[in-house]
Amino acid sequence: MTKYNAEYIITMDDIVREGDPVLRAVAEPVQLPLQEEDREALKCMMQFLKNSQDAEMSAKHKLRSGVGLSANQVGLKKRMFVMCLKDDNGKNVEYTWVNPKIISHSLAMVYLPESEGCLSVDRPVHGFVPRYETVKVRGFDLNGQVITQRFKGYQAIVIQHEMDHLDGIMFYDRINQQNPFKLPQDVEIRSLYEQKSKGE
Repeated sequence: MTKYNAEYIITMDDIVREGDPVLRAVAEPVQLPLQEEDREALKCMMQFLKNSQDAEMSAKHKLRSGVGLSANQVGLKKRMFVMCLKDDNGKNVEYTWVNPKIISHSLAMVYLPESEGCLSVDRPVHGFVPRYETVKVRGFDLNGQVITQRFKGYQAIVIQHEMDHLDGIMFYDRINQQNPFKLPQDVEIRSLYEQKSKGE
């Protein structure tokens, strides 16, 4: 049994930090149908994201704001994660993914000009992280139903960041080690915000 249930409030003390072997381990597939303790853990993780984005709760529990959280970031070696963010229309959306797989992706890539952040990384990391502009993901939701969804832009970046966690990959592993601001030469790649400013 894990401590993560509906009553438990995840704080930054529960977030595993870089250097911990669990962040470098490949997470194990989640047993289906979803067990109650896994369902509870996912709900608890989602509540953390909501709390972290709420000014009052964030201040009360000293939380860093987050839009995604993988199970291994709270010490659970399971292939599942949650996302809570705004879509392209500014509407709040929530996603729970269990045993997700990227089944297709664009050739074109994007990156965040300010680099990426991570709840498990307490230091500033500078450099461009190339990500696919669009990805199509298949997995299971909180009710064990198969879901297939296409993500673009910022949501695609977030889901790739979380999927990497499940494979023991940190976002800075994808930054060019010789020159952090060098981009891949053989693909179409652009800043996500340039894309937005063009009205796309």
